[in-house]
Amino acid sequence: MNLNILTRRLQTMKANTVNSIMLHVLIALTPATVFGVFIFGWPALFLFVVTVGSAALFEAICLKLSGKPVSPALKDGSALVTGWLLVMSLPPWAPWWIGVLGSALAIVVGKQVFGGLGQNIFNPAMVARVALLVSFPLEMTTWPKPGAIVFMSNPGFLESLGISFSGVAIPDAYTSATLLGAIKTGFTLGYTVKEALENSNIGWAGALFGWSTGSLGETSALLIGLGGAWLLIKRVITWHVPLSLLASVALLSTIFSSLDAEHYVGPLIHLTSGALLLVAFFIATDYVTSPSSPTGQIIFGAGCGALIYAIRTWGAFPEGAGFAVLLMNSLTPLLDHYFRPRIYGRDHRGRPLELPEKAE
Repeated sequence: MNLNILTRRLQTMKANTVNSIMLHVLIALTPATVFGVFIFGWPALFLFVVTVGSAALFEAICLKLSGKPVSPALKDGSALVTGWLLVMSLPPWAPWWIGVLGSALAIVVGKQVFGGLGQNIFNPAMVARVALLVSFPLEMTTWPKPGAIVFMSNPGFLESLGISFSGVAIPDAYTSATLLGAIKTGFTLGYTVKEALENSNIGWAGALFGWSTGSLGETSALLIGLGGAWLLIKRVITWHVPLSLLASVALLSTIFSSLDAEHYVGPLIHLTSGALLLVAFFIATDYVTSPSSPTGQIIFGAGCGALIYAIRTWGAFPEGAGFAVLLMNSLTPLLDHYFRPRIYGRDHRGRPLELPEKAE
């Protein structure tokens, strides 16, 4: 290996500290989050503050109980990112305790019981999302219609406090099904894809720009994609997982919709709907729970995409992103065993490289 290339790669690794990585992730998440709060109003903002704040609190409690220093761990931003990613995947008007319980599951069960940052096997945010979905299906599948604050289509401040903190039921006039949920329901009623889309009143264009029903930070595929592009430009993530994940979903949906367009949704709907892009750029690329070699990452991403498509198409849930990520997380040790990355300064067989003599 060229000595200059080796030096540049080591400098890149040094620059990507935990703090800088977490900062870039937060920057990338901000546009989609701000848009989500804008279209879903005060309850979404309350849920965001409660979830992120409780994630930091549970992190501090766990560190204190284990005798570890609290301040350095909190300052690295990992707990903030975990809580942020979790609330992005929650229904925007979920009650406060869903956010607090989700943070406890993510930080305590998904992260700290394994030893903290870098030791967990499964993605903490997805552990919480799946556990909440299975345990509280009503609260996790009640979706408000988008209505920007400035247009006064959302409940006011006091009414929002009641929805978030006092258990006030959400009026039916405010709720609607997600695009994937409407399609799944339509299939159970014998509708074709075209009929299900007409009943949902949401197309792939609405899902792309984000004016649609869904989780707090998942509605705008465009803004999530821009956040993912930021992470790629800053070299926080590589292309292997996102591209293989999205390509596998696009390939499978193209094949099946070509075979039977009346009963299989096309690639545009799949690629712009649900949690697919959030998972592709922010969840499946988690350094700790995804393979370390490029080949392993490609297999990991393709597996996530295939599972997401299979669960969406033939499973009981309209969205399968959380389940897919956790299942592939369980295969990460196996992929790392068979597809080990080359050690810097050594060849693929582990033998030291012959470096050029330094000029006198």
